[in-house]
Amino acid sequence: MEMTLIKTNMLHEIARNYVTNGLGGKNFDAIPYAEDVSLRAPLTAGGVWEPLIGKENLRNNWWAPLPSLVGKTTFIDSFVNEDETAVAVEFHCEILNPACTLRVIDRFKINNEGKITEQENFLDPRAVTNV
Repeated sequence: MEMTLIKTNMLHEIARNYVTNGLGGKNFDAIPYAEDVSLRAPLTAGGVWEPLIGKENLRNNWWAPLPSLVGKTTFIDSFVNEDETAVAVEFHCEILNPACTLRVIDRFKINNEGKITEQENFLDPRAVTNV
């Protein structure tokens, strides 16, 4: 039971740190990505159907514009699955241009080393795509 609580707390901490220190702090290196991480996001070139693969690929293609676009982030809550292999985080993300606030839920699969191996972003992109 104690090990379960420790792992659950670790997963919640990864989720909170992603929002506050990583995205909100504009610090890619604060996000514990595995080298072979995959990201599915509606605001990438391939959308959710074509994941970006690899930590450096994320840094160079997904993350690169974010520090100049993201204002503040507000952590709301996080949720751990029963197997303690994944965590979802709910948060608000202020976008500076075009000015809007995205309501986001991101889901992460986490390996035994505490690294994010898979990430999928769930949000309505119409506020930033004008569609």
